[in-house]
Amino acid sequence: MLTKILVTILVILGAIVYLRRGRGRGHKVNRITEMANAQKSPLFSRVIIYTMIAVSMLASAGYWGWSWYDDNTVVEVTITSPIEAMTDSYKVRKKDIEAQRITTVDGIQIRLSNQERLTVKTLVTE
Repeated sequence: MLTKILVTILVILGAIVYLRRGRGRGHKVNRITEMANAQKSPLFSRVIIYTMIAVSMLASAGYWGWSWYDDNTVVEVTITSPIEAMTDSYKVRKKDIEAQRITTVDGIQIRLSNQERLTVKTLVTE
């Protein structure tokens, strides 16, 4: 996850450097005349570009924050075993539920068999 954030920041920084320096001297003269004719206000286009960069960074931070919050939500997991005819309930964070194993809030690791059934229920906090 940290790698994705670092790559995103590097791409954004590269785009900012590219926008400030331009592509080169030869293309710059033709582009400047075309842009002068097409746009009267370069400040307006910069504001749009920086606004889009800020919105994308804010959306990325919001998505990362929401996924972190959702992964750390505590739920109640009920394990039903048809072989032993027993039912146990545990408090588990969502990120600690795996295919063949769960880890409780207390740190206890429980391995599951193929016959056991899991029921995940959100905790009601009042």
